Amino acid sequence: MNSTTTHKRPLLKKKSTRVVLLTLAAAFAAFWFVRPAPPPPSRGSGELMKAIVYHEYGSADVLRFEKIEKLLHNDNQVLIKVRAAAVNPLDWHYMRGTPYLMRMDAGLRKPKDMRLGVDLAGEVVAVGSSVTHFKPGDEVFGVGDSAFAEYSRASENRVALKPADVTFDQAAAVPVAALTALQALRDKGRIQPGQKVLINGASGGVGTFAVQIAKSFGAEVTGVCSTRNVELVRSLGADHVIDYTKEDLTQSAQRYDLILDNVGTRPLSDFKRVMNSRGIFVLIGGGGPDAGRWIGPMINWIKAPMLSAFVSQEFVTLLASITREDLGVLNELMETRKVTPVIDRTYPLSEVPEAIRYLETGRARGKVIITVEQDNRAT
Repeated sequence: MNSTTTHKRPLLKKKSTRVVLLTLAAAFAAFWFVRPAPPPPSRGSGELMKAIVYHEYGSADVLRFEKIEKLLHNDNQVLIKVRAAAVNPLDWHYMRGTPYLMRMDAGLRKPKDMRLGVDLAGEVVAVGSSVTHFKPGDEVFGVGDSAFAEYSRASENRVALKPADVTFDQAAAVPVAALTALQALRDKGRIQPGQKVLINGASGGVGTFAVQIAKSFGAEVTGVCSTRNVELVRSLGADHVIDYTKEDLTQSAQRYDLILDNVGTRPLSDFKRVMNSRGIFVLIGGGGPDAGRWIGPMINWIKAPMLSAFVSQEFVTLLASITREDLGVLNELMETRKVTPVIDRTYPLSEVPEAIRYLETGRARGKVIITVEQDNRAT
């Protein structure tokens, strides 16, 4: 046995161990990367606004509709009158404080920040002294601080101008889900025209955007969903649709160049069987409220780099970045009608608990939207 053969496996093992540790650290960050840091208490304005808050971890029963102090914006931020917001799995992860590892950042016994929500669309009402891209009156969408409220503040690098012919509800549906789909396909998946792309979980928040974005790149798209969503996924432009209640995608003779998994419930080895020898698998999340309290869906984040170290295919994970530049890309895709947000249900601000309960069922088609109107029921 020569020296190359002798040392190949130990070196490979050492490399894969480093990758796993780095990926695990990144996975821990996945549950708070979108949410802005809580402001110092002194930044309150003295004025009150209605908002959804929580003072302890738990189910949607812990959410309260209250009047809280409106925050002041910093020099590099804009203050936004929220017209619509969107519910994300990130919200119920924070609400429940699960997986428990995220409490290292969010608060061990109770949440450090009582506010909730990130996706939003609305009108700029004030700008910081360093802001150069926006002015009062601009209609914007992006990621802000305390989106489930009448007002939110956001870094100017995390919002973009809203297309004029897109509603606030539609724009609020876009930021986290569409950015995740875009960056998973373009940056991690390195999508190319003519490639065969499989979208697992094609009818959900990220999936509905992923089908449309993949088609905009010229890919041949197969969407995976349940029977009730087959026509929806087909209407988004999917060339083929697999009904997972009737067909096992892993038994297909088709081989894919790129797979985007929005579900995260199947073993990674299942997807290996239906990938080309140089195919790329991108995992962006998955799992419901009961998917493990300690590390939850992050288990596959650990397994993906381990598998990649031993096969010719790539198994990668994604932490999306919220940037004004990529929000601008999505703006253009909406303006050219290549992407149209899918909205399942809308709820008023006071009914955020019901909206989150519905999202937790895993049956939402596209996005669940919160409309922010005058509501006097806050206490």
